[in-house]
Amino acid sequence: MIGRIKYLWVCFVCMGMVDCSFAEAADTLRYTDAQQLTLIGKPFPDGPFYHRLDTTAFPAMPLTVKRLLTHSAGLAISFSTNSTKIAAKWCTSARKPGNNMTAIAFEGLDLYIKRDGRWQYAGVARPATNECNEYTLVQDMEPGDKECLLYLPLYDETTSLEIGIEADADISARPNPFEKNIVIYGSSIVHGASASRPGLAYPARLSRETGYHFLNFGVSGNAKMELEVAKALAQMDMDAFILDCVPNSSPAQVTARTADLVKTIRASHPGVPIIAIQSVVREGGNFNRSIAERVAAQNANFKYEIDQLQKEVDDLYLITADGLLGDDHEATTDGTHPNDLGFDRMLQKIRPAVLKILKQYGI
Repeated sequence: MIGRIKYLWVCFVCMGMVDCSFAEAADTLRYTDAQQLTLIGKPFPDGPFYHRLDTTAFPAMPLTVKRLLTHSAGLAISFSTNSTKIAAKWCTSARKPGNNMTAIAFEGLDLYIKRDGRWQYAGVARPATNECNEYTLVQDMEPGDKECLLYLPLYDETTSLEIGIEADADISARPNPFEKNIVIYGSSIVHGASASRPGLAYPARLSRETGYHFLNFGVSGNAKMELEVAKALAQMDMDAFILDCVPNSSPAQVTARTADLVKTIRASHPGVPIIAIQSVVREGGNFNRSIAERVAAQNANFKYEIDQLQKEVDDLYLITADGLLGDDHEATTDGTHPNDLGFDRMLQKIRPAVLKILKQYGI
């Protein structure tokens, strides 16, 4: 009776703050460093484990882009376990979550488990306000082996991660569950703003829904098609390239830099499809004329540049902005960044268009 009272008191104290079940079970879990498992989402194995790119290899890359590439957006751990409970301990640089995203998306985790051949949401790890956190993502599951994907924080640097299972259970690395390699270079929308959790960023959804390995190369506010970034992309061994970088580039930058970006990639990857995407229409421009005019100019300039490039560059495609967010003006969080509904609508257009192009190349 005393033990039960003690457990109820712990739950009462932590109610609404942490997962109370963790207080009872923490001492029965065995933790494995995620670096012993399989990390997916990186174009190269070099550099800090949870950085998307070893930016020391690209010294001329803009400093802000380098910093953003320390964020673990799009990275996930692939593993199997027969545990009926899965928990996590993880540390980040403890940045303050942005004002247009959930804390879970910003620096939390979410877990998917394959069921009947499809990836299904299983649970989240909610961050507290401190640098290191621990949380039970899911418990009371059926016994048996489970194929898992644990997505890392979108907008913070992950410095360590351990996965907890029951003491008598097993955990092992699984191979990357996705085929081929397709990098998406883009703005905060590619980076993940404003998905409600990491696994709902659109590159991650594309991977689960198509079986292809889409790599997240979103650099929030800084996808400006710089030549040094183009050179980094060109060094990646990819089966296709997707350029969703118009939202961050001014109309003048679109005109000045699109050709260099495309030609730099093409020089290193002849015959590989390059798929360009116009900017989503910003709902902030429904009444703000300057926003509407800027986006219209970005997209017009981008289409002109791609049209001209298609006359001399093979295997180059354009997905237009028409219908990316629907027409009811309800698909953004803040007038710029898609909410989960907005990302779903984007995928309704982007996914079939990309798959149709890839099919032409036997991908």
